[in-house]
Amino acid sequence: MIQDMLGNEFYVGAYKNEETWNTNKFSDVAQFPMGPSPDMRVWERRLLYCVPVPGQNTWADSASEGVIHTYATSANREKRQRETCSVSDEMDIQDSSNETPNSPRAKKMREGESVPQENMTDATDCSTSMAPEFDRNSFPCLVKIYDTPESDLKLNDVFEFIGVLMFDTDVKDDKHGENEMANCFDEEESVNLPSSKVPRLHCLVHRKLSVNDMISISPTMEPKPELLRGIRDSLLRHLTVVLGDDELAAHFMLLHLLSKVHVRVDSVAVGKLSFNLSGFDKSSISVFGNRINDAIKNLLPYSQRMPLTVDYLNTASLAPVKDYQTNRLVPGVLQCAEGSHLTVDETPLQSGTLNNNGVENARLLKDLMDFQKVEYDFKYYKMKMDADVQLLILSEGKSNILPADIVLPFHPTAVGPLGNVDAETLNAWRWYLATLRSLTYSIGTEIQKVVEDDMVSARKVDRSLGTEDFNRWLTMGRLMSVSYGEACLSNEHWQMVKEMERLRKERIK
Repeated sequence: MIQDMLGNEFYVGAYKNEETWNTNKFSDVAQFPMGPSPDMRVWERRLLYCVPVPGQNTWADSASEGVIHTYATSANREKRQRETCSVSDEMDIQDSSNETPNSPRAKKMREGESVPQENMTDATDCSTSMAPEFDRNSFPCLVKIYDTPESDLKLNDVFEFIGVLMFDTDVKDDKHGENEMANCFDEEESVNLPSSKVPRLHCLVHRKLSVNDMISISPTMEPKPELLRGIRDSLLRHLTVVLGDDELAAHFMLLHLLSKVHVRVDSVAVGKLSFNLSGFDKSSISVFGNRINDAIKNLLPYSQRMPLTVDYLNTASLAPVKDYQTNRLVPGVLQCAEGSHLTVDETPLQSGTLNNNGVENARLLKDLMDFQKVEYDFKYYKMKMDADVQLLILSEGKSNILPADIVLPFHPTAVGPLGNVDAETLNAWRWYLATLRSLTYSIGTEIQKVVEDDMVSARKVDRSLGTEDFNRWLTMGRLMSVSYGEACLSNEHWQMVKEMERLRKERIK
């Protein structure tokens, strides 16, 4: 995932060695000695700080095995290669321009084109906190991008990069070297991100990954209604067992797992469906909380669980914050990839006093719930970035901190064995959820008239119904149709939505 965008750097892209032109493109070091010469061409490349996708589950991470192996073994191989050729010095040149909030690039960022890309500064004392030691679970990489429009790569996007890997455990700073030109360029991003800890990848090709790409072996089948109905039924049975034979909760859970922000109208994120399962106590949350969490981890590629307490709200860093001393965007818990799932466990919450940070964190969570936006703190100004995170709240009573779109008291009747689900079935469920979330959808003229009439009738019976309720019903109608692989709302599916809402309101009473 692109966690931070470090701006651009200049480098010696082409130079003359005797009568032959050479290039440093896709490399951190020059193959031949370079000195001051008019026969030099300074080029530009983008710097992206990439990290493992937050909350990426084990089954979706299986493809990284080969990458980890390459990372761990490349140092010795690269070192041997360098010993056989004449390498003069690293020629990375940092872009020394400093962006301000009123600069053209910052203005573009406010318009949604990109995010602040301030350049690195010389801060040698911050290298430890900036670049963790190599770890399987912490695999940062500084990706250098060539000849690509800025709009193609955005913050929090998940990408696959293929390129030339540079990794040196024995790298040494040469601040007093003999090469006069090299001394002009030693204030490079490696001061904060040394290649002994964070490898460089000079990108040759890249592609944005969707949730479908996380499925290791995508089933070679078309989303036909007959096939999808069978997968839907088996997944619904599984969710019913996970939820203690609470069929109504299983139906709502399925719609929740299929939800996705597919369009924004003003401040409304159309398509989201946050879900609050209430009625938990200490004994039931210990059983069903873990079952729900495990089920979600097995079905979705990115998921996280947040235990909500007063102490957590007061101390956690939920929003990303710009650190101008290191010129880095310090990640927050809510900096997630598109399609992530967040389960908020509110059952440990006790009475207490929120400090300023706690109040701010509660507001950030509510903004994510209501508007699917996360506020990034750039110290001198703040910027709200679009998000697409599925939110599930587990609580004793209806959550007052995080009012969800759907509130349903949880009524389990059994704790049956989950049984063993074979890999093929699991993969089919994952494919089903990933594929149908992006299915196109529309409402026909006839059914639209039926929906409007039903909403008018409901409004006459209950004057408290408002726009949010009607929007929720329309979202549920869309998700119900999509769950069957249907691209258009039918009267049958609309009646199913109305029945679910009737049962939910009865349970609340």
